[in-house]
Amino acid sequence: MIVGVGIDVVDIGRFAETLERTPALAERVFTPAERDRPISSQAARFAAKEALAKALGAPIGLQWHDAEVVSDENGRPWFAVRGTVERRCAELGVKTMHLSLSHDAGVASAMVVLEGAE
Repeated sequence: MIVGVGIDVVDIGRFAETLERTPALAERVFTPAERDRPISSQAARFAAKEALAKALGAPIGLQWHDAEVVSDENGRPWFAVRGTVERRCAELGVKTMHLSLSHDAGVASAMVVLEGAE
């Protein structure tokens, strides 16, 4: 059963300008490993976190660092969740998370699908 779906898009150039104007934003939003990625990858990860928040119903109090975009041994992205995000997933009965990232032509996008038990 689908518990939630979220999608988000980010203009990579505008995102880069925002990070230049507000360097503290990167520390607030990204884990150290995520901050080491190229700007297009950071923009996709920001879109992923936004899409996840939407799929979770955008509850107040979610912490950015509680959802980290990591890659499996084949390079496929997935979320490592903890804290506020893990608790919200438990409340909704999330059993499986699906994440797709893309960045091309100056735009980064992400889609999240959350599944619960049948």
